[in-house]
Amino acid sequence: MPACRKTQGTDSLPNFNNRVLGCNGPHALAGQGPPHRKEQSTKRTLNHITMNKKTIAYTLALALCAGTLAGCGDDKLSAESVITTDKRTPTPLDKWLDRYYVSTYNINFKYRYEDIEADMNYYTVPARYEMAVKMANLVRYSCLEAFDEVAGPDFMKANFPKLIYLTGNWEYRNNGSFILGTAEGGKKILLAGTNYINRFIQTAEDINTYYLKTVYHEFTHILNQTKPYSDDFKQITGTGYVSDKWVSAPYSNPDYCYEHGFITAYAQHSDVEDFAEMFSTYVTSSPEKWEGWMKKAEKTNQRNTIEAKLENVRTYMRDAWNIDLDMLRKVYMRREADIVKGKVDLSDISL
Repeated sequence: MPACRKTQGTDSLPNFNNRVLGCNGPHALAGQGPPHRKEQSTKRTLNHITMNKKTIAYTLALALCAGTLAGCGDDKLSAESVITTDKRTPTPLDKWLDRYYVSTYNINFKYRYEDIEADMNYYTVPARYEMAVKMANLVRYSCLEAFDEVAGPDFMKANFPKLIYLTGNWEYRNNGSFILGTAEGGKKILLAGTNYINRFIQTAEDINTYYLKTVYHEFTHILNQTKPYSDDFKQITGTGYVSDKWVSAPYSNPDYCYEHGFITAYAQHSDVEDFAEMFSTYVTSSPEKWEGWMKKAEKTNQRNTIEAKLENVRTYMRDAWNIDLDMLRKVYMRREADIVKGKVDLSDISL
């Protein structure tokens, strides 16, 4: 009869005068008072005990709190913070970067590996120290200072992304291509393949293909994110964009891009990439090389298409940023030639 037992719970209660509670209600032994009084008496006793238990519990809690407070009062705070930071002795490159990147352009140039800055979708490795030194000099001489010459020192301070992050290798994709660099929200440029710089810095073509054209390309994205280009550009070859198919035939075939109004195969991806490719390819290519591509485009009457895009880019840079595109190209060509001829020591980080 479990219900009866649940309502009892009286073994520990004193002075029950041999009364028993039945399952159908309280039943008294002979000679006892009304059964309902027994139930009330039991409730009063239970309430009394419950109150005593609460009182004891409150007393114990107060005693514990008092003891805890007294113990805390005796503790002395340590002068050493529990928050630890990564303490590193600055390298010569750190000091050089502080002067020529942070102080001059307010740019944080990160060459130490940080997984939070890398794309977890790709297998990447850290940039080697001596290679990072060369990359820092390369970007400064051929990009930052080139824009300084043409647009004035304040332009790069205001518009170049505030973070450059290096990785040692390129980010390989499953469509057969690999990522040379990325621009993120106008705030960051990732430059990949740093550890191969010795191999690809011997000729102007290699420097452009693997490094400097990438810097100019990604910077174009950032300029466009700040001030969008005209919708007119999108309409020039509006139906010719093929997204990721640009890496496959026929779009990747030699000369296909020129014959269909694009300056590179990658420009066929989208109007955003087309614009960035037009700017970066024009600035980093000699007039002779550019004319060679235009000759190929003439075969299918696409020279005018590419030149219409170029004029759109030229107008954008002039009107939006007060930059002479052709002057920037001349400055870049001179500085790039200095690097190829060995006139600039990319290993020099003396202050």
